[in-house]
Amino acid sequence: MLRDKYEKIMDICKRRGILWPSYEIYGGLSGFVDLGPVGVLIMNRIMEEWRDLFVRRQGNVEISTPILAPSIVFKASGHLSHFKDPMVECGKCHRRFRGDQLLSQVDGGPVEGLSLRELQGKLSESGVRCPDCGGGLSKPRYFLTMFKTVIGPYKSFTGYARPEAAQGMFVDFKRVFESSRERLPIGVAQIGRALRNEISPRQGPIRLREFTIMEFEFFYDPLEDRCERLLEVSDRKLRIVTCNERLSGNEEPIEVTVKEALDKNYIYSEWMAYFMALSTTFLEGLGIPGEKQKFHEKLPHERAHYSKQTFDQEVLLDRWGWTEVAGFAHRSDYDLKGHMKYSKVDLTVYRADPPPGRRIIPHVVEPSFGAERLLYAILEYALTVKENRIILSLPKRVAPYHLAVFPLLTREPLVVKAREVYSRLLNGRFDVYYDEKGSIGRRYARADEIGIPLALTVDYQTLEDDTATLRDRDTWDQLRIPLNGLSEILLSYYRDNSMDFRGLEKVGGGSSINGIPHGDRGYC
Repeated sequence: MLRDKYEKIMDICKRRGILWPSYEIYGGLSGFVDLGPVGVLIMNRIMEEWRDLFVRRQGNVEISTPILAPSIVFKASGHLSHFKDPMVECGKCHRRFRGDQLLSQVDGGPVEGLSLRELQGKLSESGVRCPDCGGGLSKPRYFLTMFKTVIGPYKSFTGYARPEAAQGMFVDFKRVFESSRERLPIGVAQIGRALRNEISPRQGPIRLREFTIMEFEFFYDPLEDRCERLLEVSDRKLRIVTCNERLSGNEEPIEVTVKEALDKNYIYSEWMAYFMALSTTFLEGLGIPGEKQKFHEKLPHERAHYSKQTFDQEVLLDRWGWTEVAGFAHRSDYDLKGHMKYSKVDLTVYRADPPPGRRIIPHVVEPSFGAERLLYAILEYALTVKENRIILSLPKRVAPYHLAVFPLLTREPLVVKAREVYSRLLNGRFDVYYDEKGSIGRRYARADEIGIPLALTVDYQTLEDDTATLRDRDTWDQLRIPLNGLSEILLSYYRDNSMDFRGLEKVGGGSSINGIPHGDRGYC
């Protein structure tokens, strides 16, 4: 018996090739997941949607930098001094845990930013013991949550796997700035893998040791913190839990427009407010309603060492409650200053006007998204049940395939025709799923569970008039459409995000099916 949405989703993910624990045949490895064939397709769509909105449409640029970096990079960025979590060890079973997380589970109150001494005191007061065996816990000590390695044959040449993609953008800032005609502001984006050596990851795809990060550093002149595109989003509503509200004991979000959030100084930077508004729209487009999102401002002692102001963008999940899927940090000039100090390279920028003749260190706001967390949240909000059948109602732009193609029966003329249609669509660069095994009803059910919006069935009428049945995943409605011009019909459907299934009737010149549709109604 599956208990909650998480178990239902993980069941589908394993059965339908979306994701599962890494190294499964060896018992799995906590904090690592593999994406299967369907998972890779969905993830690629998410990344393309992110790229389209935050890179292409903003005029930003994208780069790619290594996962490994020499230790001096993280010394300059402050990670070697600050990127650590408090760890405790059970004296009986010797399992190790994050001390602040154990305390939070028992105490329920805020725990971030406690010193080791304060944490030790609260753990003792609350009687926290090992959750596995009940043994006593050691005093907390810090654990550096970065993976350390040796680069090349010399043991003295140490390096670290990046815990964020950001440092690649900071280190390359001067090169990218010069190659981009020295324009400012400019956003430098990167999508790639990052690693964090979490002490005790226990939340499946939510808390991983290796994950995909999508982030960009937006460099601007601190004397010109004016977002010229702000009017586009000034009336956009944001749900924010501010620091002041939190300090007064209120964790409920207030709803304000972007303009109000800036006027009341809830958000310090116009650019950060603009990107927070874009992100709200981005998540809505991925199927996560606005009322299930909020921005949670971090208290000063909770913020990362480089941050002047930070908001976590959280979504409400069934098992874990409010969960961070993105972060918005005002990093000021912290990182560039650090790299100037350690590299001895001048990373300042000359500004001709106004006022003329000044050199500045650009300031930075950083939107950063965890791709696997987004993937999981999208799956949870797409999960629907109809007549005891599970459907993954993914937004069509992140669905793994554009179309499923089926022959009604496995008889030669139907299979030959269906494969011909399938090949034609593949050549047209559509992502197409083909299946001829089992009843048509069971094939529809499989396609619904992996979220394919449309299914095309070739039947005997197809051989006579070159039409086929097109079926909608969510409503199970069916249309009869001509195969001639099918590519143009699909292009119209996927280019226009507002077009629903019935819109295809006008585009394709198809007609509703009034008789008995294909498939066993017990299944479809």
